[in-house]
Amino acid sequence: MTRRALLTLSTAASLAALTLSGCSMQSGPAPSSSTPVAGTTITVYNAQHAELTSAWVAEFTQATGIKVIQRNGDDLEMGNQIIQEGKASPADVFLTENSPAMDQVEQAHLLATLDQSTLDQVPAGYRPAAGDWTGIAARSTVLAYNGNELKDPELPKSLMDLSGPSWKGKIGASTAGADFQAIVSAMYQLKGSDATLAWLKGIKDNAKTYQDDTPVLAAVNKGEIEAGILYHYYSFVDQAATGENSNNVKLHYFKNQDPGAFVSVSGGAVLASSKHPAEAQAFLKFITSKTGQQVLENGKSFEYTVGSGVPANPKLVPLSQLQAPSVDPGTLNSPAVNDLMTKAGLL
Repeated sequence: MTRRALLTLSTAASLAALTLSGCSMQSGPAPSSSTPVAGTTITVYNAQHAELTSAWVAEFTQATGIKVIQRNGDDLEMGNQIIQEGKASPADVFLTENSPAMDQVEQAHLLATLDQSTLDQVPAGYRPAAGDWTGIAARSTVLAYNGNELKDPELPKSLMDLSGPSWKGKIGASTAGADFQAIVSAMYQLKGSDATLAWLKGIKDNAKTYQDDTPVLAAVNKGEIEAGILYHYYSFVDQAATGENSNNVKLHYFKNQDPGAFVSVSGGAVLASSKHPAEAQAFLKFITSKTGQQVLENGKSFEYTVGSGVPANPKLVPLSQLQAPSVDPGTLNSPAVNDLMTKAGLL
């Protein structure tokens, strides 16, 4: 995951009265505090792909007249900033790539309960039970491997196998990145502390580490390593561009409810301190609506859709075929995982 500089994007429109997914957009005197108002400006702290969120913002502003300031950063960077700012945060909405950062903000009691109509747009498996945030997209864990170096019979049956001595020097990962830590968080939930720590120590011995997942993909492609742990979309994004970092790469889906089949949920939430809660709630309802999810389906991020029954990009393996383990996205424990990774020497 690349650290991105903060930037501001403001898209303006002037519409007097519009309807968005059942929410009346009004201008004029004394609107209700629960009624979104065209011309209002909200601030989104965005750890999602900047291009995807920019596309959502443009469509939302065009439809509603609500303006959006978009500030981009990484999951943990933005989550920690919100926690430090507390009730004084200027953010109205928080979007993440992975759920551990969202869980930390939730545990700090800084999130508002989402409107039930928004929650109803996303299946229960892609949002926590508490209702303080919802899934907005998803990505699948995969093993990217060099098809010239590894053949199907040589592939590991489980992600857990990669800690064994036979993989020493053959694999890579961006172990300090939020993506890898989310995968480990799922393993911690599924396998427990002892098994996760043992696996991490094996990865410490076996894996070459990289600052980001794109260099992992490139190293696999060049044959510097035989395989790398990352999310599926890196290869799809590269293939849609030049293919220079993925032409020799194949993707291995572990399936069978393995920790390596973990599907990470990207989260969206409204801050309890939001000065524009009606507009912030409308933004979350929009991006999980059919229109918002079609932006994701037809875009270039190649993440999975999770809302309003919109299918994923047809190039992707359907979510229903991934055989992902059941992991509650609201209980991924980032502090405990950080402790384990520190004990293993990965942080």
